Amino acid sequence: MEIVPKPAELLALHDVTAELFETLQRWFSVPPSISVDVSAVDADGAIRELGEPVMIAGFAMRKLQALHLLSTPGVRTSSDVVITMVQDLTRALLQAPTMRLKVQAETMDWDAAFAELDMDGELAEMMDGGGAPLAVDDEDPEALRFEELHGLLHLAVHAVIEATEGEITYLE
Repeated sequence: MEIVPKPAELLALHDVTAELFETLQRWFSVPPSISVDVSAVDADGAIRELGEPVMIAGFAMRKLQALHLLSTPGVRTSSDVVITMVQDLTRALLQAPTMRLKVQAETMDWDAAFAELDMDGELAEMMDGGGAPLAVDDEDPEALRFEELHGLLHLAVHAVIEATEGEITYLE
């Protein structure tokens, strides 16, 4: 099979994946390792785990680790692997900014937040720990940056398709 040089957009994912990884880890407080229930195909724990934001983020982080490696200069991969990896990541990355806000709302100590608001009107200080917007119409700079980085994954896929003329090809 022909070997094609990795396009610059794919090589640029090395830093992009690192930033996305760190953001997911921070947003969802993903521990250094997660365990998965593989006792049976329909294990009760597996069904619950697959819908938990920390597990979704953890699985996405694992795929980001793999994509980080594949975007490293000198590491051989193939076009179909890169495309599949980005496709697998897309659903979790699309959901992450909204899931982050839901998790933050669920874990917020609302009594303390309202007490703080009553004391000195600084609810923003308490809620800003996650960098989330405070009003419905506020821009969320972290989410915007996250979406920008996610977009770079898709630019890399398009560059891979163009460089390989849509064929399954080795990239190095």
